[in-house]
Amino acid sequence: MNAMTQTNLQSAFGGESQAHMRYRVWGDAAKKEGFENVKRLFDCTADAEEVHARLHFKALKDVNGDFAVTSMAGFGINKTSENLQAAIDGETFEFTQMYPAFICVAEEQGEKEAVKAMRYAIEAEKVHAERYEEAKKCVDAGKDLDKEDILLCPVCGYITFDKTEEACPICHTKAKAFIAY
Repeated sequence: MNAMTQTNLQSAFGGESQAHMRYRVWGDAAKKEGFENVKRLFDCTADAEEVHARLHFKALKDVNGDFAVTSMAGFGINKTSENLQAAIDGETFEFTQMYPAFICVAEEQGEKEAVKAMRYAIEAEKVHAERYEEAKKCVDAGKDLDKEDILLCPVCGYITFDKTEEACPICHTKAKAFIAY
């Protein structure tokens, strides 16, 4: 694997892994504030970030050893509205800044598996930001997210509130494989 793509994937792996844990913590904070469905969304998105981290790790399958990894990481436990805004900002950074640059490098270097992993992530991150924006509007109005169905595509990390979808619009996995939260 080319060195720049390797470094970018390692950074993305670190960022996705940290987002996974950050969203778990923020989900617990949301539950304490009485936002059960926001907690479910945070938990679902945490698992989506794990999907992305696993895809990146698998793309690095021929890389061995220990490496210092620099990655974007947000810290702090605030009120749920603030945590949602931080999540929106992080997801937006990934799909507007980080992944477009990483994909350009990987394409230039002919790293097809890395490109695929990052394309899944960039498209899913757009959806994550939208889901968090919807949750934030509810929380800011003093209400919980009004969604009975929160579903995760286990292949690419796509999240939907629509149980009538037949397949994932990103990776085309059949909806029967989606995980409910």
